[in-house]
Amino acid sequence: MSTQAPLHRVTTVKGTIVTNPPLARLIFDDTRFAVVWLVIRVLVGWEWVQAGWHKIFTADGSFNPAWMGADGAGLAGFWTNIVGPKSTANYGWYKSFIQFLLDAGTAPWFSKLVAFGELAVGVALIVGAFVGIAAFFGALMNWNYVMAGVASSNGLLFLVGGLLMLAWKIAGYWGLDRFILPRLGMPWPGKPIVADVPVASSTRSASASGADR
Repeated sequence: MSTQAPLHRVTTVKGTIVTNPPLARLIFDDTRFAVVWLVIRVLVGWEWVQAGWHKIFTADGSFNPAWMGADGAGLAGFWTNIVGPKSTANYGWYKSFIQFLLDAGTAPWFSKLVAFGELAVGVALIVGAFVGIAAFFGALMNWNYVMAGVASSNGLLFLVGGLLMLAWKIAGYWGLDRFILPRLGMPWPGKPIVADVPVASSTRSASASGADR
């Protein structure tokens, strides 16, 4: 026996269901708007690919020693500026966190994690694979740069990353998510979720008795 899965919706005291406004449903739930997210995610993804690529490789194609070297000097220097006297970071707890990472000697492997993480986020956004997850990690890195006092385009990219997370259902519709998400149980608009509800033993018994008569 199958029945539609119960929905836990916000309702008013009169029982009226409170839904998102039509504009929000169009932007975040309607596949007709997916082409807009395609353009946005490719542009953002290209920014991440370039950022990661320049950390991994130099202009001549060799590995960038500042980020790929054994000492992770590129990231270590960046962290040192954050905790230094001329730091642009505004929060003491964040400086303490960065100081902890420096003291723990994490720069050598963390620098590679940052570089390849940026590249992976960019590629995932461009091809439209797990867009919501990729956007989350991209926004997380943007947040860290903002906390470090590095303005640049990080504030804007953080905002766009948040919007891509909200649009995770359709942002990758023109991409690999169109094939990946349905296989993970994600229905596209117009395909309601149907859940199998086990029949109680008493109901089965009653049905069996009725069939015997």
